[in-house]
Amino acid sequence: MATVNGEVITLGDMISVHAGLQPQYQQLPVDTLFSSILDQLVQQTALAQSLNGEVPQHVEIALNNERRTLLASEALEAFVAGNEVSDEDLQAAYDAQFSSFVGEDEYNASHILVPTEEEAKDIRKELTDGADFAETAKVKSTGPSGASGGSLGWFGAGQMVKPFEDAVAELAVGEISQPVQTQFGWHLIILNDARKSEAPTFEEARQELLNNAQRTAVQAFIAKQAAAAEVDQSGADAVDPNLLLRKDLLFPSQEQN
Repeated sequence: MATVNGEVITLGDMISVHAGLQPQYQQLPVDTLFSSILDQLVQQTALAQSLNGEVPQHVEIALNNERRTLLASEALEAFVAGNEVSDEDLQAAYDAQFSSFVGEDEYNASHILVPTEEEAKDIRKELTDGADFAETAKVKSTGPSGASGGSLGWFGAGQMVKPFEDAVAELAVGEISQPVQTQFGWHLIILNDARKSEAPTFEEARQELLNNAQRTAVQAFIAKQAAAAEVDQSGADAVDPNLLLRKDLLFPSQEQN
């Protein structure tokens, strides 16, 4: 593609730069990107050459770390590509995880929210005397759900504030609670229905099962490779961990803070 004082810039160099761009930049017209990437590589090459071949120690260390990281990533990608997880394995993992699945309690409730306990008690009497809960909520509830008759839909543990959740858990279907205080005010709650949550279908769980299987396999592969390598960490035994903060060891011209 170009040479800078005899140093070659290849199409592969340009493709690699393009592949590393943020998605919003990759969407720019390729003819614009082509020239700007080439200009960037030319400028960077000329700047690098101005060091006259002297690579600072911290740059050399960073390059070694980057090379190690890229090669390790390549090894993992090759392992994953060569060890496909079969549908049979995924089905077995699904059966093991969900064959004895016990769902969590879920509730469908409506509420009427008012500022005071006295008002809540008065409304509760109206309801026990036969007033329709939804119509009363539309007229008297100060909460945002009032317009829809106080309906909160289905919810599970942790989705409502604790006093509200505790009160709902004590109700039978169709029962109206005593006034319940939360930071929002005073609630009257009716339990419309209750159920146990269902296990996801195999297709719904497939991606998570695949991710888990690949993660487990990769961790085992990493552990196997590390165990098979001849490793000597004795050099680190007597080193003070605080030396990690000594940036001046990489950049001698900088004073230690």
